[in-house]
Amino acid sequence: MQPTKVNVHLFYGADPRFYRKGENIGCLYGYHHAESPELTLTYSRDKPENKFVRLARRGLKEVLGFDFIHTWRNREEILNADVVWTHTEAEHLSAALLLRLKGRARGNPMLLAQSVWLVDKWAGFGALRKWVYKKLLARADVLTTHASENAQMARGYFKRDVEQVFYGINPVDFPLQEPTAWQPHTPVRIAAIGNDRDRDWESLVQAFRQNPAHEVRIATRRRVSKALHAGNVKIAPAFGLKAARELYDWADVIVVPLRPNSHVSGITVVLEAVALGKPVIVSDVGSLRDYFGPEHVFYVPPHDVPALQRTLATIVANPALALQRAQAASRHFAARDYTTRQFALQHVRITQEFMRKRHMDVPARASETALHVAPQRRVN
Repeated sequence: MQPTKVNVHLFYGADPRFYRKGENIGCLYGYHHAESPELTLTYSRDKPENKFVRLARRGLKEVLGFDFIHTWRNREEILNADVVWTHTEAEHLSAALLLRLKGRARGNPMLLAQSVWLVDKWAGFGALRKWVYKKLLARADVLTTHASENAQMARGYFKRDVEQVFYGINPVDFPLQEPTAWQPHTPVRIAAIGNDRDRDWESLVQAFRQNPAHEVRIATRRRVSKALHAGNVKIAPAFGLKAARELYDWADVIVVPLRPNSHVSGITVVLEAVALGKPVIVSDVGSLRDYFGPEHVFYVPPHDVPALQRTLATIVANPALALQRAQAASRHFAARDYTTRQFALQHVRITQEFMRKRHMDVPARASETALHVAPQRRVN
């Protein structure tokens, strides 16, 4: 029996040949863990380009909402696959367009379409964009997302089933370390990391700025207003794993301040912080409770500055409570296996279930056709 050929179509810049070259980490999101005698994987490849071609490609991506030039360059691997996996809507919309144009003549591979930001953005799209995207989504065989709220909204928008896939992190980069003790420094060290568009840096800074009892460090590549900088608040980009680990190691508490969203914004940082044994304060939005309950992390309402202040004060005043929750979160992480391996294996399960159902449907359709044809022959 031939193995199922899977092409993992990722964004330009995630080519495993070049991403963290020399570290042998495999695929950025851990899809390589799906490799087996039953499943062979190929990945989208980044074609070298000069700055003019890069500007043109990015310009078209801005207009369409997906990188069709990158997809077109990888068309042969996509069209020759049995299955195509995508990580976000920017890849699955593009792959769907290619398959609509070329797929029917080349075997029509299964398309697993994973969305992250699409549903949150949907209400703001114009009628034309919604119509085009719905046509492309109709080509997807399976829709997935990382949050129950996001999945529920998608079912309403697209009138079809959507499956939740739980996200995971690389345990080599962030090995699980259940804490054995916790005591804050003076001043208390507060760290916040993230590049997602739904980070609420304003509330975080407002809660702790100009208070000598707190030292805040924010690491983000997004542009932050100069007005948020303060004597006890440092805001700078954090490039690379080494810088991120140093910030986590420095911190007493990790805060993940968020605006309302449905796509588990902040889940990567929450998972990393829990893995490293840090107490976590996080805005109660985006279905994060799918992953951790209030017995694991400290939830606060979004945009609630006094709640942030009260929660941190509670943690500092009760180190035993902070340690208890960090330990509970660590054990829950281990039990649920929030790793890239488990993330990849969920894709394997979904793919195998779909392919099994597809193979079962073929003889069923053949039987139906025979039943319809037979009476016509007798009449003739």
